[in-house]
Amino acid sequence: MAKRERVIRMSVELPLWRALTAYRVLTMAYAVLVFVSEYREFERPWVGVVFLSVLAVWTLATLPRVANAASCTKRFLGVDLAIALTGILLTPLADADAQSVNSPTLPTIWTAGSVLAFAIKGGWRWAAFASSLVAAANLVERGSPTRDTLHNVLLVWVASVAIGYVVEVARASEATLARALEIEAATRERERLARDIHDSVLQVLAMVQRRGTALGGEAAELGRMAGEQEVALRTLVSSGLVPTTRASEDPALGALVRTVEDAEGETDGADVDLRGLLAPHAGSRVSLAEPGAPVLLAPPAARELAAAVSAALDNVRRHAGESAQAWILVEDWGDEVIVTVRDDGPGIPEGRLAQAEGEGRLGVALSIRGRLRDLGGTAELISVPGQGTEVELKVPRGKAKA
Repeated sequence: MAKRERVIRMSVELPLWRALTAYRVLTMAYAVLVFVSEYREFERPWVGVVFLSVLAVWTLATLPRVANAASCTKRFLGVDLAIALTGILLTPLADADAQSVNSPTLPTIWTAGSVLAFAIKGGWRWAAFASSLVAAANLVERGSPTRDTLHNVLLVWVASVAIGYVVEVARASEATLARALEIEAATRERERLARDIHDSVLQVLAMVQRRGTALGGEAAELGRMAGEQEVALRTLVSSGLVPTTRASEDPALGALVRTVEDAEGETDGADVDLRGLLAPHAGSRVSLAEPGAPVLLAPPAARELAAAVSAALDNVRRHAGESAQAWILVEDWGDEVIVTVRDDGPGIPEGRLAQAEGEGRLGVALSIRGRLRDLGGTAELISVPGQGTEVELKVPRGKAKA
């Protein structure tokens, strides 16, 4: 958390907001000085006095509003830009000769501060919108635009859009840096835990396995269970991807089978890393091969795909025998996610699936194919008697996020 806070304090936005605050105060003072120096040339100076009084009060009263992005709300930006546009359009009313002599508008360069606030807050698109309105107001105020007017309008438009684009790039870079710092901190913590577990739990499990095998009898079964848990724990520690789990005794295997808790309340709508949902299946009889990068899916799609994998592994345990080995392969192809579950069991006899479905046993039809069909994906099952079974689960990422 400390690293994350340091990244926020080093944000490129903070200096920009501070510079904008100073710019607004200085340009407000400049607009007042320009008006005072040309006071006698105005036909209706009271218009300028009223507007600049409002401008001065508004600028000083709203300094906290331009201190950071959180306080600079859309409503404030709208009112701020409206004041700038009003000042531009009031200039001919205060001085009828302003159009012919090309004199500065009442707010002068203070208007650029309003546009820059849009750029820093919302990026280049917001800046383009605000500067376009300012350009239109200047063109209306001048009547017949001169080259200098067009030059100034174009300069403000280009500068504000450029600053907005730089802010967007800086935000993306800071988000990447913050994520990298979080990953680094998590990696260090995982390495520390791995060292502690290796020096304690894993060594104890390894010792129980060796002693149980040597003693034989019931101790050998206990040793076998300890060996399985050693492999599973070592896999979990090395991956560092496993969410909170609960353990339950599976009498068919005589080992602990980890079941992933429902993470719906923890994701808050964010994409879920499928690897974390599949990692608990890894153990002495199940090998998991996964990409090095996160495999992100919408939470409902990730949970349903993980449930289909669990159903496939249940079929392996139920039909392939206690000694069967299984392999899980996770592939992320960008537009779709493919998970393959393969085992070295005896395979499924031809026509057996149709017979099971006719008898009302719908494990493959509903638990696997039904889930994938609801996600817009497919489930293909390939089985050769004597050569094991392979289930390929495909989920299109576009449909999975819907």
